[in-house]
Amino acid sequence: MCVRYLGFVLLVWFPGVLHAQRADNSCSAPRLNDGYFVPNNETYAHGVKLTYACEKGNKPVVAGRWWATSTCQNGTWFHEPKCIDEEDCITPEIPNANYTTSPEVWYQDGHVFRVTCNEGYEPKNRAATTRCNKGRWTSVLVCEKRYDSCGEPPRIPHAVIKHEYKEVFAADTQVYYECEDGYTVERAEDTKSIFCVHGNWTDSPTCRSSTNCGLNEHELTTINRCGSLPVVRDGVVVETDRMFVKYKCSRYYALVGPQTVSCYSDGTWSEVPTCKAAFCSVDTDKVSRLKPVGVKFIEEGETVRLECKDEHWFDNFSKVQCTNGKIQLSRCCNRAQLSTNTC
Repeated sequence: MCVRYLGFVLLVWFPGVLHAQRADNSCSAPRLNDGYFVPNNETYAHGVKLTYACEKGNKPVVAGRWWATSTCQNGTWFHEPKCIDEEDCITPEIPNANYTTSPEVWYQDGHVFRVTCNEGYEPKNRAATTRCNKGRWTSVLVCEKRYDSCGEPPRIPHAVIKHEYKEVFAADTQVYYECEDGYTVERAEDTKSIFCVHGNWTDSPTCRSSTNCGLNEHELTTINRCGSLPVVRDGVVVETDRMFVKYKCSRYYALVGPQTVSCYSDGTWSEVPTCKAAFCSVDTDKVSRLKPVGVKFIEEGETVRLECKDEHWFDNFSKVQCTNGKIQLSRCCNRAQLSTNTC
């Protein structure tokens, strides 16, 4: 079996572990095969750190160095000092990945590791596996945001979100709002939840004061009543009027929500738009058939031609399309073939 678990080692050392958990929260000296540590004492007080290194041909079970530190915490070492074969690999660090094993599990040379990304993420370029090769993983796995996932939900004045904070929410996620005391949803038919649909949040509810039910608290007024203009990331103000502000998105971004924002008489802004990424990128240095000219950006729905580097053909290009945030590359063809769609 390729995977080695620290749990097995701990079972072998079980008597020592029991001995290590003292009433005064001190730790016994760890049993470290194929390595050595300093200071070399029989016991260590709570909070004390020791440093250890491994004999030639071995390495610590944690990442990044030929030595490691461990701390005594309430009678237990964190992490458990351990030396492994230098050609083994420790669990790769992959942000936004779902680990089903302990980070202190290690893998033998030749083991193939498969990543499982968190909800709302997917393996970049569909690369989901890497192999342990003489102590190093053959490739760096990345979990990137899915094109149909959503960022954080829109902010609603006088409301909170009944959901833990996340930077990315998977498609079809339902998020609930709750109005603060003294406020309620504006209309009886309004729901207190929104959904992530194809990368965008559905329309959000509005919380209004329940003490002013007979008044129209959302009468419009001049924008100076609301103070500083809302900031739209990747967007700019294109028009400012006494009663509204108009926005547009920068190139490669699409506007989601209303184009204009107004000021309510209670000092709050109406719904503020967001700018959603609407482009694809191609790193030509990493696509073997393309001439390396760096990263090229392509707008959503746009089709461009990138030059191929095949020396046996003249006037040779690949048709590149950006659809729903995904790149589609054709094989290399000449201009005539591309123009007649015979490529």
